[in-house]
This record gives sequence, C-alpha cells and structure tokens, in this order.
Amino acid sequence: MKVMKGKLNYFSKGELFLWGGSVVIVILSFFLFDRGNYSTLAASLIGVTSLIFCAKGNLVGPLLMVVFSVLYGAISYTFAYYGEMITYLGMTLPMEIITLISWIKNPYEEKKAEVRVNRIGTGEMVFLWVLTAVVTLIFYFILSAFHTANIIPSTISVATSFFAVYLTFRRSASYAVGYAANDIVLVILWALASAENRSYFSVMICFVIFFVNDLYGYVNWKRMERRQTEDTLEKQFEPNIKKFEK
Repeated sequence: MKVMKGKLNYFSKGELFLWGGSVVIVILSFFLFDRGNYSTLAASLIGVTSLIFCAKGNLVGPLLMVVFSVLYGAISYTFAYYGEMITYLGMTLPMEIITLISWIKNPYEEKKAEVRVNRIGTGEMVFLWVLTAVVTLIFYFILSAFHTANIIPSTISVATSFFAVYLTFRRSASYAVGYAANDIVLVILWALASAENRSYFSVMICFVIFFVNDLYGYVNWKRMERRQTEDTLEKQFEPNIKKFEK
C-alpha cells in the first residue's frame, strides 16, 4: 500500500490534472472527428504520457517517445507528409534511443528516476544553430524529391524537431522550448490536412495538447535545474560548515 501511495505521490496534483485533462481531450477529439484510425488515438495517448514523464526528467519519457515516433511516422505517411515520416523515423527515433542511453548514464545522484540537468554553453549553441541549418537545407531537397505536401511548414518542422531532439539528448531544459516551437508548426501542418480530411483534426488537437505539456516541461526542468544546483552547492559547502560548527 505504501509503495502504491509513493508511486502516486511521484506526480503532483497539478501534473496529474494536466495529464488527465490531456487524455480526456485527446479521447474526445478522436471520437468527435476520427472514430476510425485507432493508431492515431494510441499515438496521441502515448505522446501525452511520454511528455509528463519527460517533464519530470524520467527515463520512461524518451522510451515512450520511441514508440510514438514509429506510430506518428506511419500516420504522417497516410497524408503524404513524408517530411514528418522521414524526420520521426529517420531522425527522431534513433536520436530518442541515443537520448535514452544518455539519460540512463546521467542520473541525478541517488535519484535514478531523474536525469541530471545539463547547461549548454554559447559555443555549443552556435554549433547547434549551424548544424540545424545544414540539416534543414539537406532535408528540403529530400522532401522536394518526395513531393511532400505543404513543403515549407514540413521543412520548418524538420528544423524545430532536430533542434529539440538534440537538446533533449544533451539534457538541456531548453529542449521543451524546441518541442513547443515544433508543436506550433505541427498544429499548422495538421490544420492544413484537416481542411482536406476532417479526421486529421484530432491529430491537430493532439499537438495543441503537446504544446501545453511542453510549456510545463520547460517550467519544471528549470525548477529541477535550480534545485540540483542548490543541492550541489550545499554539499560542496557542507564540510566547511561542519568545521566551522566544531
């Protein structure tokens, strides 16, 4: 009983409300606008669940994102969003696996369920912007060759996805900002798809929910970053404090 209570207490009431509300909205939008593609429903539910774990810096987050990437790649293929399919299957999927390994190797001290937050230096950020520009340019020509629908927002989605997944791998709180930017692009993409096929409206709603969850992810990671920094400083000064007390 105590173990079960401890697991429930892992999430705050606000986090449970955010996850529960996200699940309800995803299910309602599916039965209102789709009611056929259950792979879309499964992907959406796995996606919102992965985000609440990612917001806690928990390994379950990137693990579920691996599953989401496979399902979302398949959904993107059905509307000829080859950019999304290639991005998630060819880039996000392998990088999420690398992210999972990175998070396993970098736990926050005794808290195995929490990853150690990392700060990205100015030099690495400049490198990331340049690398993102190169990747985006390459993908633009690839997507053109595949006659990708809505190619401009699809290309922008590649840029924001790569930016976000790199920062996730590097354990930076800014990963959530990258994904929030990507969510905005995806809301536009699937709104365009919804204009042609009403069933895709549920996918658009899914990314609206993702956007809200990613904003929370950034807020919570900044909290984690401050707490971990304070804990580290406290442990560094603890021996000196004990000497002073003696």
